[in-house]
Amino acid sequence: MKKVLFVCSQNRLRSPTAEHVFASRANLEVASAGLNNGADVPISVELIEWADIIFVMEKTHRNKLSKKFKAHLKNKRLICLDIPDEYEYMEPKLVKMLEQRVERLLGNY
Repeated sequence: MKKVLFVCSQNRLRSPTAEHVFASRANLEVASAGLNNGADVPISVELIEWADIIFVMEKTHRNKLSKKFKAHLKNKRLICLDIPDEYEYMEPKLVKMLEQRVERLLGNY
């Protein structure tokens, strides 16, 4: 079973949507977190170590994560989905984009 972590800024819109969309997949265990202070579920070393693959929504997330948790990311697959912060929670366009991008990338994992 693959353990997948979705990361955005506040863990309020994009990453919780991704967690919800992929939570019912039999071959996945999923979680989500945010990088900013005040995130609903803040990113932690424990979450990073738990994950097999980490999806971030923007390049800035990848950079921030790499800078703050470099030592814990050595054997982790870190992938940027390039999804801007312009969608609401479970917005159909966001759901479709997540399904297309994540499914394609998980197939290669």
